[in-house]
Amino acid sequence: MITVAADRPQVSSLTRAIDGVLIIVTLLAGWQILYLVVGDIALASPQDTFSLALEILVDDWSRPHLIATLQAFSASFLISAIAGVLIGLLLGFHRLSGEVAEPILTALYSMPKVTLYPIVLLIFGLGISAKVAFGVIHGIIPVVIFTLNAVRHINPVYLRTAASLRLSASQTLSTVLVPAVLPEIMTGLRVGFGLTLLGVVIGEMFASQHGLGFIVIRGVNVHNVKEMCAVILLFVLFAAGSNIALLWLEKKLNPGS
Repeated sequence: MITVAADRPQVSSLTRAIDGVLIIVTLLAGWQILYLVVGDIALASPQDTFSLALEILVDDWSRPHLIATLQAFSASFLISAIAGVLIGLLLGFHRLSGEVAEPILTALYSMPKVTLYPIVLLIFGLGISAKVAFGVIHGIIPVVIFTLNAVRHINPVYLRTAASLRLSASQTLSTVLVPAVLPEIMTGLRVGFGLTLLGVVIGEMFASQHGLGFIVIRGVNVHNVKEMCAVILLFVLFAAGSNIALLWLEKKLNPGS
């Protein structure tokens, strides 16, 4: 009986690994079939795309574009994460402010942010500051909303239990509040991560001569399908890998989830 119980996590991990491989193989097969149907005019083959993506990662001509995108994205996500969590906590603990702000934030979240890009350009001008601002506009709102809801939905029983146990403020924060809100905040950070990347890329596509987004729009203008597909593949791999890493971090910080 003990042996069976010990083998269960291994079987579960193996099953997940097999499922992951099957999904990847299915996606690649579908990609290859679609390429054979539409041809080089609309899509690059998986082999050509992976080859050019690797070239973009290692060649000197693409290094400034990679650095530009990573710098803009890192600054945007750092601002979105820190400011979003702080604003969400403040709104969550001040109930009236939260009730007023939540519908406004929801409306802003559903609004197409690209309509704000002319205003961003007028305020920040061309360059990395505009890309960072546009990334923050995309990423900060979901972080605020998820953090706000995490605080508002804390079970009052937890706080009453902490008070009955006469826990100090620091003990209540570390043993009650943080574990209660952390899972939802981590979900908000994962959503904000993807949207921040989207905002930075859109910023590079519209008004920049540096970054991977600029390479995409240049590929569109000269109809370089392979270049477009290679950069899009890099974005997909980066976003998927980062999401997996954030999920792993969430489970480490909250083992009970």
